[in-house]
Amino acid sequence: MKVLVVLAHPRGTATLCGAIAESYADGAREAGCRVKLAALDSMDFDPHVRRSSPAAQEPERDLVRLRQAISAADHLVFVYPTWWGTYPALLKGFLDRILTPGWAFEEITGGTGFAGLLGGRSAELITTMDTPGPVYRFMNRAPGANAMARATLGFCGIDVTRHTRFGPVNRSTSGERAKWIESAARLGRSLARGTHSPRQRFWRRASPWLAALRLQFYPMTFFAYWMGALIGSGQDPLDLPRFWLGYLFLFALEAATVFGNDLEDFESDRRNALWGPFNGGSRVLHNGLLDRGSLRKGMLAMIAAAVATAALLMAGAQAPVILTLFIVLSFLLTLGYTQPPLKLSYRTLGEIDVAVTHSFMSIAFGHLVQGGMLSDPRPWLAAMPLCLSILPAIILSGVPDRDADRAAGKRTVVVAFGIRSGILLAAGAALAATGGMIMVEGRQSPGLYGGMLIVTLAGLHGGWLFLRLLREATALPKARRLDGTMVMALSYILWFCIPPLWTIGDWVP
Repeated sequence: MKVLVVLAHPRGTATLCGAIAESYADGAREAGCRVKLAALDSMDFDPHVRRSSPAAQEPERDLVRLRQAISAADHLVFVYPTWWGTYPALLKGFLDRILTPGWAFEEITGGTGFAGLLGGRSAELITTMDTPGPVYRFMNRAPGANAMARATLGFCGIDVTRHTRFGPVNRSTSGERAKWIESAARLGRSLARGTHSPRQRFWRRASPWLAALRLQFYPMTFFAYWMGALIGSGQDPLDLPRFWLGYLFLFALEAATVFGNDLEDFESDRRNALWGPFNGGSRVLHNGLLDRGSLRKGMLAMIAAAVATAALLMAGAQAPVILTLFIVLSFLLTLGYTQPPLKLSYRTLGEIDVAVTHSFMSIAFGHLVQGGMLSDPRPWLAAMPLCLSILPAIILSGVPDRDADRAAGKRTVVVAFGIRSGILLAAGAALAATGGMIMVEGRQSPGLYGGMLIVTLAGLHGGWLFLRLLREATALPKARRLDGTMVMALSYILWFCIPPLWTIGDWVP
C-alpha cells in the first residue's frame, strides 16, 4: 500500500503534529507500506487562487510533485492542528490550489452536479486541539472534520475512513503527549489490516445494496398494506405473524422490481443527466458500485424470497385459491413494470401500474392476509382515492427523464403525451384524489379519514399542489428537475394512508 502523510502545521516537524506525523509514518512502514511524508511548511507555493479558476493558475513545482504523490497514493493521511474549529490557512491554501477542476473533480454534463475524480483512495484525519472532544463534536458540530471529510475530500471521491483527535493539548502533560505519539504509531501499524475497520468493510459491501433498494419508496407500500390488514382484521387484533410474513412478501417483490428496473432501464438511466432522488434509478450500475451479474442475482434472490413467503402464506390461508391467484397477479403487475414480456412502463401503462400496485393491490393483499374477503367494498373504497393521489408523483417523476426515456424507447406518459399534457394529467389526478376522499368520507362520520377537518387539510394540500402543477404546466415544456413539486406530491399521498391507520377500527360503510 502506498501512503502519503501530509503534515499541515505551519511550524512543521518541530511540533506535536510533526511528531505524530512521523510516528504514524514509522508505524505504517512497519505494516509494510510505502510511505511518503510531505510537510507543507517546507513547500514553495502561493496559497492564493489569483485566477478566475484554480485550474488556470500554473502550479508550482512542489504542487506538481504533491499532485503526482496523491495520484500514486492508495491512502492519504492529513495531520494538522484544529484552529478556530477548522484547520490552518496553510492547509486551506494547499487544498484551494491542488484540488483543481478537471483533476480532482468535474462538472456533470448538463450542469446537474459534480463528480469526484480521485475515487479509489481512502484518507484519514489526525488533528490536535485544545477544545474538549465532546464540545468539538456536539456543540461545535465538528466543522473542520465535516469540511474535510464531506465537502472537500469526499466531494473529490476520496473515502475518509477515520478521524482521530488528540487533546486537549493546552492542558496535556508530557506523558499524555508521549501516549498520543505512540497511538499514532499504532494507527499506522493498523494499516496491515487495511484502511477500513470491520464495520466499515461491512458497510462498504452493504451500502450499494441499500442504494439499489431505494428504500425511500417503501413506506407507501407498507402503509397501504397496513391499511388493508386493519380492514381485514375488523375488530380483532392483527395476526402479527401473518402480517409480517405478508409484508416480507411485498418487500421482496418490490426489491426484485427495483433491481429489475435498474437492469432494464440501464440505457435510459445512462443517458439521463437529470437524475435525482426521485428519478433516474439508483445509479449503482453506472457508478460501478454493483455489476449487472450481481444485481441480477439479487433480483432472483428476492423473487425466490417472495415465492417462499407466498408459499407459507398460502399454507395457512382461509381462501388459498383466491390468495394464490392474487399473488400471481401481484407478480405480473410488479415485475411487469419493466420486465418482458409486459414492460408496462414502455407502453405508457407504467404510471397506472405503479398507482394500482401501491394502492389497490397492497390494500387488498393486506385484507386477504388477515382473512378478509374481496367482496368487502371497504378495501376498494380506501384504495380508490389513494390510487389517484399516487398518480401525480409518478407522472412527475417522468419529466426529468423524458429525453433519456424517449431516446431509449421508453414511452412514459410525458413521452407519449408531452410534458405539459402530462403535468396537467397529474393536476387532474390530484383534484380527483381530493374528490374521492370527500366521497368516501361522506359515506359515514367519522369515516375513514377521521372527519372533515382532515379532509379539509388534505384538500388544502391538494389545492396547493393543483395550483403549483398548473404553474409548472405553463413553464417551457422541457425535461427538468421538479424536486420541490415532487416533495409536495409525495407528501400529499400521506393524507390518504396515515389517518386511516387510527380510524379504520371504527369505520363501517
